Amino acid sequence: MFRAPLRSLSTTARKSLKIGLIPADGIGREVIPAAKAAIEALGSDIPKPEFVNLLAGWETFTKTGVALPQETVDILRSDCDCALFGSVSSPSTKVTGYSSPIVALRKELDLYANIRPVLSVAPEVGQKAAVDLIVVRENTECLYVKQEVQTVTENGKEARATRVITERASRRIGQMAFELALARSRKQLTIIHKSNVLSITDGLFRETVRGVPTLPGVNGKLFREPEVFDVMVAPNLYGDILSDAAAALVGSLGLVPSVNAGDNFVMGEPVHGSAPDIVGKGISNPLASIRSAALMLRHLGYTKGADRLDAAVDQVIREGTTLTPDLKGTSSTTQVLDAVLKRI
Repeated sequence: MFRAPLRSLSTTARKSLKIGLIPADGIGREVIPAAKAAIEALGSDIPKPEFVNLLAGWETFTKTGVALPQETVDILRSDCDCALFGSVSSPSTKVTGYSSPIVALRKELDLYANIRPVLSVAPEVGQKAAVDLIVVRENTECLYVKQEVQTVTENGKEARATRVITERASRRIGQMAFELALARSRKQLTIIHKSNVLSITDGLFRETVRGVPTLPGVNGKLFREPEVFDVMVAPNLYGDILSDAAAALVGSLGLVPSVNAGDNFVMGEPVHGSAPDIVGKGISNPLASIRSAALMLRHLGYTKGADRLDAAVDQVIREGTTLTPDLKGTSSTTQVLDAVLKRI
């Protein structure tokens, strides 16, 4: 995991840290309050935190007809230093007027990089982690531009989607990934692409980023030999799939954090979804949201506070006595949060 601020947005004059909280849907409403409590426990290691509760998500859409209220965007832009986003319950079929609020937020705030560290916890402090890699996902284009059409042909229904890859977006995500790789001991960067098939779109991405070191194609090697990889940079769709799959290497999506980062704003976001099957049962795993808060603080330059959060989470995982069911434990969300707070 990166342990130094990347393009630090912190200022020595900042007296307070205003954080937008967007729990959104499902277990987001359970894990974002846990992250808030962990941040509050840091005391003087960060500026005094002030929290702003904001709306977004499927439930907001069902009540108001808008998944991402303009007020949420305006407050984030004008009043907040950073934000935490929970999870969203987007429908799997087209709903007129609905569009994913997290995808829209990334575009509205130009959060062009989704940085997802995948880090296992070594059995003993000081030992090398078996898995320690970062997926850097371009956040604003690829198939996520959502330009789709459906027509009826002599063969029945036909659906097409437009994929957009630009030199500008590829260059800046490559630069972000390169900076991350340079800050790590192995200084190794892998470009994820399929340019042998998608020679124009993936070819443009690869050629734009290829000024940094590369390895042969990933294929199944990530899951057979994860220790080979350090930092990987990928277009939007590949990065989404790859980072979700890589979570299996460390036991659960409930452990994997991320930040959506741009040049002027950063938003933490746990990688897991809204998990409607466990909503309200009190067993959602808060560790990814707490780790996402740590990533957010680290990106802002508050390394000491981020280190305390990471160390507390690592200790809880290492001890293994207070874990939620996704990690084969029997503890509740509250019990896991309490265990982290005691160790901060």
